[in-house]
Amino acid sequence: MPRGEKRYKVIVSSEAAQMLVSHARFLAQVSLEAAENLIDEYSEKVKSLELLPDRNPWVSDTMMPHGHYRKLLLAKRYLILYKVLDVEVRVEAVVDCRQNYAWLL
Repeated sequence: MPRGEKRYKVIVSSEAAQMLVSHARFLAQVSLEAAENLIDEYSEKVKSLELLPDRNPWVSDTMMPHGHYRKLLLAKRYLILYKVLDVEVRVEAVVDCRQNYAWLL
């Protein structure tokens, strides 16, 4: 890591972890390899939030104020929703883009 580069502490909520497990369990019914790939990609993406969490776009939804959550695409159909707070990144949810997740907002 270059000197002076800010590193964030990434905290994954228990709800987000459960959501990931649920998605992986569903995928495993069709393909164990797909489920393992989802978990591996998730781990890589969450780790990447340590350095540049602000690089991803804001969730834009009329039901919530702008600037509440950022989103990171995962495996072409899931979103990692997170907040950047000071020196922490809080992963709040892992949702399927094909479903209505307005309840979360």
